[in-house]
Amino acid sequence: MGTKNQSGSRAVYSTDRGRLCPQCQRAVADCVCGKQRPASSSDGIVRLRRETKGRGGKAVTIIDGVPLAPLELKQLARELKQRCGVGGSVKSDTIEIQGDHRDILKTELEKRGFKVKLAGG
Repeated sequence: MGTKNQSGSRAVYSTDRGRLCPQCQRAVADCVCGKQRPASSSDGIVRLRRETKGRGGKAVTIIDGVPLAPLELKQLARELKQRCGVGGSVKSDTIEIQGDHRDILKTELEKRGFKVKLAGG
C-alpha cells in the first residue's frame, strides 16, 4: 500500500507513528524536510475567521492552516496585508490581518490555489 489512498489524499496521522509530515510522510519528529517543512500539518484547508476577543472590540481576520514554510508564510502575509491596505502580523503559524477582510482574503487565497473555508460566525 502506498502513501495515497483511493481518494488521492495523504495521511496526516498514523496510530503507530503519530502526526505525519505532509511532504515526506514521515513522523514529524523524524521529518527530513528541515526548515522547508510546512509550519502547519493540517488537513489542507485554510480557514478564515474574525476575532475581537482581547483587542478592545476591534476586529482581526485570522488565517489558519496555511501549509507553507515560515519564510513563505511571512511573504504571503506581507502580500495579503498590501492587498487589503492594512497592517497585521504572523503569530505561531497563523496570519493576523487587521480588520474584517474575509471576503477579499478568501478570493485572493483561492486565486493562489488554496482551498478556503470561512470559519466561525
